Amino acid sequence: MDCFYAAVHMRDDPALKGKPVIIGGSPTGRGVVAAASYEVRRYGVHSAMPAARAVKLCPHAVFIKPDFRRYEAESRAIMEIFHDFTPLVQPASLDEAYLDVTDHLGALGSATAVAQAIRRRVREERRLTVSVGVGPNRLIAKIASDFHKPDGLTVVKPGQVQAFLDPLPVRRLHGVGPATEKALADLGVHTIADLRSLPLETLETRFGRHGGGLYHYSRGVDERPVRVERERKSLGSERTYARDVRRLDDMEAHVDDLASRVAAGLERREIAARTVTVKVRYPDFTTLTRARTLPYPTTSAGRIAAVARELLRQTEAARHGVRLLGVTASGLVQGGPVQLWLFDEP
Repeated sequence: MDCFYAAVHMRDDPALKGKPVIIGGSPTGRGVVAAASYEVRRYGVHSAMPAARAVKLCPHAVFIKPDFRRYEAESRAIMEIFHDFTPLVQPASLDEAYLDVTDHLGALGSATAVAQAIRRRVREERRLTVSVGVGPNRLIAKIASDFHKPDGLTVVKPGQVQAFLDPLPVRRLHGVGPATEKALADLGVHTIADLRSLPLETLETRFGRHGGGLYHYSRGVDERPVRVERERKSLGSERTYARDVRRLDDMEAHVDDLASRVAAGLERREIAARTVTVKVRYPDFTTLTRARTLPYPTTSAGRIAAVARELLRQTEAARHGVRLLGVTASGLVQGGPVQLWLFDEP
């Protein structure tokens, strides 16, 4: 989706049309830009930028507080459109998905025609634009989707893959972040064509197993399937203790461990959570839960643990002791937006 969060607000409020719009926290505090409209990007504003910096670059920008419930509802509506074309839909985030249409071309006859139909339906039914990349695998389709935005369509046929990839910077490849990009630059590698010139042995020696992936990706080879899994509602971890835990410090240490397990599960599944719940069972088997919904989805073990400890202290566990503790994450978002917390909330 093109500039999804901002586009939803601009669609619903005609007064925002053509204005520089920033979705994020307050520029007078420690807010961060969650999304920036194309109009404000011309001033150098981009996502993850401190809001205070953004307002200096574009003083007349309109700041809007994120409304993730609205975005999630819109995302579900758009994903339903995708499912009308193929059952093989893998959401990558609220505003992005991989679709495998290999065996689902129907009367349209080609992947390009399917892409055109998807763009048309999203525009007509949701009054939003989507940029689509068509390719022989996930890697190529993802890279192609970033071309000709907004409202773009880029098709890369199998015979065009290498010519498409070679001139691109290596950071376009899946798995190449700032650290890998710098390490490749140290080897004299800046473009995908440069990367393709390195032997497999050199890449594996320098990057281990990741080197093999770089070798294949530089050649346009990507065997990852589009995975469809049943939607998970929650992810949790709990433990019953052989002896009742009496000290609050010990309980908090156990909660930290449970939170780490939950966070690891979220990361493995590439999902984030908005709600943290703590389960407490006293020695007399009285069981209760306390929950808190966060302003942003998270996968952070530290963040989940901090909220869980706070919820624990809202119970009478310190007075009664506990025989069981549990931490659960819910309100899950597939690859959802993650707010990184540098400091505790006020």
